[in-house]
Amino acid sequence: MNKRSLGNTGFEVSEIGLGAWQIGADWGVDVPIKTALEALHVAADAGVNFIDTADVYGAGRSEKIIGEFIKERSDRIIVATKMGRATSAWNDSYEEIAKAAELSCNRLGVSSLDLVQLHCIPEETLHNLQAFENLEKIKQEGLIKNYGVSVETIEEGIFCIENSSASSLQVIFNIFRQRVVKDLLNIASSNNVGIIARVPLASGLLTGKFSKEHQFAERDHRNFNSDGQLFNVGETFAGVPFDLGIEFANEVEGILSKELNEATLAQKSLRWILDHDEISTVIPGATTSKQAAQNAEVSAMNSISRKAYADLKFLYDEKIDSSVRGRY
Repeated sequence: MNKRSLGNTGFEVSEIGLGAWQIGADWGVDVPIKTALEALHVAADAGVNFIDTADVYGAGRSEKIIGEFIKERSDRIIVATKMGRATSAWNDSYEEIAKAAELSCNRLGVSSLDLVQLHCIPEETLHNLQAFENLEKIKQEGLIKNYGVSVETIEEGIFCIENSSASSLQVIFNIFRQRVVKDLLNIASSNNVGIIARVPLASGLLTGKFSKEHQFAERDHRNFNSDGQLFNVGETFAGVPFDLGIEFANEVEGILSKELNEATLAQKSLRWILDHDEISTVIPGATTSKQAAQNAEVSAMNSISRKAYADLKFLYDEKIDSSVRGRY
């Protein structure tokens, strides 16, 4: 497993990380704790040392499972969590931020958080800058080691780089969301800000496993937020309408059909992300040991060819970009 620097944190993180939203049981199907732990161990055995979670995932369930996992490992696992959306009462006061950090520490079973990220908080709250001042205070007190921001738009990312000491940005980045390549990655890299790529498979569209007739579970956000009914539509299918996303995924698969031999579409899509040197780590979810192992294999794969890159860029510019909905 190759490792990359995570901004100015001093952490060398696996370029394939693991996103833990699904094990919080927020994707329509409860993942048994035993199954989640098995997937986490398989990922770690393959060299994954970076896990991303949030206090809101399963109302703390994801953090608790990761806490159990950490106890079972002798190797160093770096855990990033997020705060700001667990309750409607959350605000950017010192008391609320410190409380959220303490609760995450308790669930994870640690005395200090490796990285805490503001979790797509309202733009006006972000611009107030009070959250950053209070994160600095609890960092000085030792409750957190580093802080970053999970953002919804490129503009928010640039604002954080220019107006805070955030060590990392978490952004939606995949073949369906290529605008950040030109507008954000170089700025982040030149300021030593790490980039964590989320929604890397467009909520499963870039696995190529779905048809237009597929029905998602009632409690799966791919059902109830497919058009942004409850939160930013970009978090679901990267903002692309489902039916169109199926068509785009088929075109992507055609372009990549001769790339990387026996690799799956999901693996090729992850490799495309890693071929951007500015990315610190990509965080696909994994609810089974098989998924965790397949994701980890991508680190050792060769790069996508230049021709395939050009063809994917053309597809994005000509068809996909204009179809992406939501804040971007």
